[in-house]
Amino acid sequence: MSTIDYRIETGNEGDDASFDARTSDLEQVRPLPRISIHAFCESNAMLRLMERCGQDRRMAKVSLRINSGSIDAAANMFSTVATPNLIILETSTEPRSLLTELAPLAQVCDPSTKVILVGKHNDIGLYRELIRNGISEYMVAPVSMPDILTAVSAIFVDPDAEPLGRSIAFIGSKGGCGSSVIAHNCAWGISSLFSTETILADLDLPYGTANIDFDQDPPQGIAEAVFAPDRLDEVFLDRLLTKCSEHLSLLAAPSMLDRAYDFETRAFHPILEILQRSAPVSVLDMPHLWTDWTRSVLGEADEVVITAVPDLASLRNAKNLLDALKRLRPNDKPPHLVLNQVGMPKRPEIATNEFCESLEMEAAAIIPFDAALFGNASNSGRMIAEIDKKAPAAETFSQLAHLLTGRVTMKKARRGGLGKMLAALGRK
Repeated sequence: MSTIDYRIETGNEGDDASFDARTSDLEQVRPLPRISIHAFCESNAMLRLMERCGQDRRMAKVSLRINSGSIDAAANMFSTVATPNLIILETSTEPRSLLTELAPLAQVCDPSTKVILVGKHNDIGLYRELIRNGISEYMVAPVSMPDILTAVSAIFVDPDAEPLGRSIAFIGSKGGCGSSVIAHNCAWGISSLFSTETILADLDLPYGTANIDFDQDPPQGIAEAVFAPDRLDEVFLDRLLTKCSEHLSLLAAPSMLDRAYDFETRAFHPILEILQRSAPVSVLDMPHLWTDWTRSVLGEADEVVITAVPDLASLRNAKNLLDALKRLRPNDKPPHLVLNQVGMPKRPEIATNEFCESLEMEAAAIIPFDAALFGNASNSGRMIAEIDKKAPAAETFSQLAHLLTGRVTMKKARRGGLGKMLAALGRK
């Protein structure tokens, strides 16, 4: 028997349709609580599957140990050490011998330990017999990662618990590309379009601009939460929030340089957990930093939005971000790309189609440069749709709000007028 170290799987994940189906299944799985799991795998396929489970963000709190071995190996191990909260066993044993083989393990298992069995035989009689004898779940191989995580979630997550809200993290590919403006307008759009309670958390503590963009001057905000995690609960959080509109609340950054803002890797996780319990949508305005804590927050957010401008430095940084997030979030769909400030006068730009081709992805939104509109909104502490609801940017933010909350997919711009007629003539 040998313990398997984690490895990042970078091989082919299959076609896009199957990947989308898997990620869709995973989106329904809640984060697992702080439990310990030992997996015993007979096949290399099961070993790789459990390794991928260990890399998933929903398993962030789980202590997972993966072993190469059978039911006998598990019985031998737990004859001398305490059993974990959950044991996952892969077996090829025939149904008539399975209960006999499980008997030595049953003798050394703690009564509270749960067991998931992955077998080769699709036998309803066997399933009922195993459940009667205390097995928590029997699954027929081959199984997928959503199958495993869903089974574990069914055992350890309370089905009557309040649903968790979705977290959407916005980060810029470089400073000044407008990521915060995109985040603030999307948060406002989600809250106003769908009457959905939304919390905007400004995580750029020294330089955050959410308080300016919403014309607020709160006496306290996210700093009080992150520097006093022992006091943090829903009641304390409610005192720190500032109401921006009927359904939008702000957890503001201090935007002061009176102290250093150095944080450990998981410093913001207590805040994010309470945000998810407090509102259906949490929008995280991330600073343009690459630290342990920003990597950790981006790795565990439900959605990530990268804002870029059409220049070479932004393209390089966006590519690096996408590659890093693919490693951090191997089982999640790619981040959304927003191209901002497109068409700035006298600025040499990379064409949008070339920019997207270099990243091998389509932009979720392309926002033209409009200094007057965005400048007026910022100076007056209002959102774009409040300044001019008929502006193209306002419609784009509306579509982004729909996309990020899963209401609809983004609509591609249709060609019309003279352009449409010329295209038809060209085909002739």
